[in-house]
Amino acid sequence: MNIRHIAQKAGVSVATVSRVLNHPESVATATKEKIEAIIAQEEYTPNWFARGLNFNKTATIGLMIPHIMNPMHMEIAKGVEDVAQHKDYTTFMCNVEDNVEKEKQYLENLIKRRVDGIVFISSLLGEKDLCIADEQGIPVVMIGENRETLKYPVVRVDCQNAAYEATKHLLEIGHHDIAMLYGKKPEIENRQKIEGYKTALKEAGIAVNDEFIISVENTIEGGYLGGKKYIDMEKRPQAVFATSDLLAFGVIDAMKDNDISVPKEMAVIGFDNIRMSNLIEPKLTTVEKPLHKMGVLGARLLFDMIESKEKEEKQPPKEILLQAKLKIRKSCGHKERIGEMF
Repeated sequence: MNIRHIAQKAGVSVATVSRVLNHPESVATATKEKIEAIIAQEEYTPNWFARGLNFNKTATIGLMIPHIMNPMHMEIAKGVEDVAQHKDYTTFMCNVEDNVEKEKQYLENLIKRRVDGIVFISSLLGEKDLCIADEQGIPVVMIGENRETLKYPVVRVDCQNAAYEATKHLLEIGHHDIAMLYGKKPEIENRQKIEGYKTALKEAGIAVNDEFIISVENTIEGGYLGGKKYIDMEKRPQAVFATSDLLAFGVIDAMKDNDISVPKEMAVIGFDNIRMSNLIEPKLTTVEKPLHKMGVLGARLLFDMIESKEKEEKQPPKEILLQAKLKIRKSCGHKERIGEMF
C-alpha cells in the first residue's frame, strides 16, 4: 500500500492525500476523516525519507567517528546522539577507522542520503575535501582538531594549557626527567600538547630532551611499544606523559611486564579520562576532557546551523573552547592522591 493506492481508494488525488499527511488543516474535515480512516484501516506508514526530501529536510544527521573502538570517541558520540534524539533526528554513525579515503567515501554517501548536517570528530579531511558538503548546502561542525578547518564551527579543548598543567604537576611532585609519548593523530591537538609540555619544562629551567619525545599509533599497543622504548633507554625518564589514556594503559602494561613499579619507579599521566582510567591498577592520573559535553555542544551548534539555514540566516563560524582539568590518582605518585575515587 502506497500513497497512490490510498488516493484511489478514497477517490481523491494524490495531492489531497499528501496534504492530509503534511498540512491536514488545509483539507475539508469530511475528506480528511475519510482519508485518515483508510490510512488507519490499511495500516499505511508514510515514507518519511521521501516525504522529507519534498521539504528539503530528512531529519537525519551524519556523525564521523575516527575509530569506534576508542572509548573517547564513543563518549563524544553519545553526546551528539543524545541531542539528535531529543530533536527527533536519526544519526548515521560512520566508523572511519582513521582512514582518510574511507572518510571521503562516507562523506559522499551521507550527501547522497541528503542528511541535514554532519558532525566530524577529529576529522582527517581538510577544507578542500569538505567543499562538496558546502556545495550541497549541508552544515558541518568539527569536534576536536586534526587538520586545518578554520572556516567551520568547532568545539575544542585547550590542549596546550592542559598539557602544560599536567607537566607542571609532575614537576611539582619531584619529577624532572619527563618523557612525552604522543599519538600520530589527531595532529593539531597533539602538537598543542607537545608545546604545553615543552613550555612547562622551559619555565622550570629544564632542557627538552628530544629523545624522550616519541610518536606512536594512538592505541594501547602503541603505548606498550613506546613504554618498551623508554625501558630500553640508557637513562630512563622518571615519568611519562601520554597524550591519551589508551597510550598510558599501554605504558603501564609495559612497565608491569618488565617488573617496573608504577608509580614508584615510573610515574604515568594520561589524557582524556575515559571511564576505564579509574578502573585499572594503579588508577590513572589523567587530564579530563569533557567528552560528553563536547558532543552535546557540537550537536547544538549543528542544529543551530540547520535551523538558521531554514530561516535563510547566515552566521559566522563559531568556536567553543573548553578547559580540561587534571584528575590526580595513583599512577603519578602524588602522596595525597587527590580525587582518586572520582
